[in-house]
Amino acid sequence: MSKKKGLSLEEKRSRMMEIFFETKDVFQLKDIEKIAPKTKGITLMSVKDVLQSLVDDNMVDCERLGTCNYYWAFPSKAVHARELKLDQLNKQVSEAKQRQSSLQEAIEKAKEGREDTKERSAMLKEFQTLTEERAQLQTQLEKYHDCDPQVVEDMKKSNTVAKIAVSRWTDNVFAIKSWTKKKFAFDNSHIDKAFGIPEDFDYMD
Repeated sequence: MSKKKGLSLEEKRSRMMEIFFETKDVFQLKDIEKIAPKTKGITLMSVKDVLQSLVDDNMVDCERLGTCNYYWAFPSKAVHARELKLDQLNKQVSEAKQRQSSLQEAIEKAKEGREDTKERSAMLKEFQTLTEERAQLQTQLEKYHDCDPQVVEDMKKSNTVAKIAVSRWTDNVFAIKSWTKKKFAFDNSHIDKAFGIPEDFDYMD
């Protein structure tokens, strides 16, 4: 009987992003460690490393509040990142096409004399390299075909839900600050410093 193959790193990253997109909520690491193994088949031992790789790639946001780190990823940001990548790939494809066209013209001129020169051989070699580069870029470009206007529109709608979630967490922070002031007679500056709350912390516009 063959041994069951585990998930690849990219599969784990993709499934972890699903957690954020499906719930549209903010989590602590301990929350993800409970959810990921149970609902997405990501082993507990790898949850922290996978999550950190997404933070490092700017796909998941991380903010420290007091002694805890909070993680979130809104679909609108993912769409924006995909659109930027799509624009970059389109630009690279366009540049490759222009270089290919210029080289093709040069090759056609070189064929006129039928001389098998070093210059002609170098051009042919570069032309072949550019053709392969264009094929690779085209393959990458096809991965982003699902980033169509309808998907973008859906993501915009989900962004509204995400803002509500952020406001809810902001309410919680202000509630904790109010309770702390009454309980311990601390002023705002002491509370902000103790819990690492920025001075300009406020609701999103």
